[in-house]
Amino acid sequence: MVAECHRQIAVLVIAIACAVPTPAEEVVEKIDVDRVWSGHPVGFALLTRGDRQFVAYYDANRHMTVAARRLGETQWQKATLPEELGWDSHNYVTIAVDDAGFIHLSGNMHGRRLVYFRTTAPLNISTFKPAAMVGEREDRVTYPDFLPNIRGPEGELLFTYRDGSSGNGDQIFNMYDVKAQKWSRLLDTPLTSGGGKMNAYFYGPIKGPDGFAHMCWVWRDTGDCATNHDICYARSKDMVHWESATGKPLTLPMTIASADAIVDPVPIKAGLLNGNVKLGFDSHKRVIVTYHKFDPEGNTQIYNARIENGAWKIHLLTDWKYRWDFHGGGAIISEIHLSGATVGKDGALRISYTHKEYGAGTWRIDEETLKMLDLTKLPGLTATEIDDLESDSPEMSTRQSNDLGAGDNPNIRYVLQWETLGPNRDQPREGTPPPPTTLRVVALRK
Repeated sequence: MVAECHRQIAVLVIAIACAVPTPAEEVVEKIDVDRVWSGHPVGFALLTRGDRQFVAYYDANRHMTVAARRLGETQWQKATLPEELGWDSHNYVTIAVDDAGFIHLSGNMHGRRLVYFRTTAPLNISTFKPAAMVGEREDRVTYPDFLPNIRGPEGELLFTYRDGSSGNGDQIFNMYDVKAQKWSRLLDTPLTSGGGKMNAYFYGPIKGPDGFAHMCWVWRDTGDCATNHDICYARSKDMVHWESATGKPLTLPMTIASADAIVDPVPIKAGLLNGNVKLGFDSHKRVIVTYHKFDPEGNTQIYNARIENGAWKIHLLTDWKYRWDFHGGGAIISEIHLSGATVGKDGALRISYTHKEYGAGTWRIDEETLKMLDLTKLPGLTATEIDDLESDSPEMSTRQSNDLGAGDNPNIRYVLQWETLGPNRDQPREGTPPPPTTLRVVALRK
């Protein structure tokens, strides 16, 4: 993520504007960063650490670039790294800062050798150097992710990625020893393994109110997103020992045979999409898994799953008359997007959504029954509310990335924003690419 959402998604789902509606916020500052590539969508990263801010992106010439500033300043220091973006929307860039202040960066990978840089001086982007990690199982890397809010058993910075390909992959976790400045394996086995027949795509791990790290995932049989199946869940106190939602120990690597991890045995081609399976919690710290699948009539509906009386119980939330019939590989446009459940001040749960046909809104949900109480339709915090669009072309859309860190002011939230053409199924586009667009950091007062 990994930010708002872990980016372990084989079919990259591209949202048109803000992924999920948020309450109105006041724009207090807009800071231009650079002119950036806009020929196809690919994720950039924003990280605020104290009074410092870092942005990792691909510039107008597709070069991997890092920009840095002190909060309150408008001038950016920039460093260009020896990586060039192709046409693959999976090749986002991600960044982290360890406890000693050294900056770590990875990206531009979809089934290729690990790309990783680290600074040789704290908070100094001019000192980025290519670096090694563990050295094994690093030839077919996809979905790199630092986990700044989840730490190892001794507080180590963690890094995860998929080794393999869609339909045939294992999930690897590394940990970083700050004193030794060295990476090693967190686990002596992959966390999940498809056994050469499938692979897992995650939401999480995220830190829950109960102190556990929580994650859920779906299995995928091939590169076709219609072959997602079997929602699973696990939790851990130390990222090493994992258990089911009822506390049963899970043997690693977790596989499709890990029956205690299964939340809902959704079959293939049943409307389940990686990237749209989310975690939330109720006021009793019980985990809630929110996702969509087809109902018996073939329409796409939202469901919530929660452990009740020692077993997962599935609750239908919606009654939509709409079917999102996605299929194939490559980047697709998101027709539906969800948030995880949160607890409102009135004690009711809330889940937000965007929908191609039904717009955007927030459901208020009874915590005990998980039945809908009411629905508030929302315009959401859309791109045009944050900033005017540069392009008037209907083919251009706005991309946003949430902050991977936090600044000194808890009342200020930062968002990274730029414009780009829509998904290209990871294939080169014909014709002349559009002109570069402006990458901006927008400061919002909560």
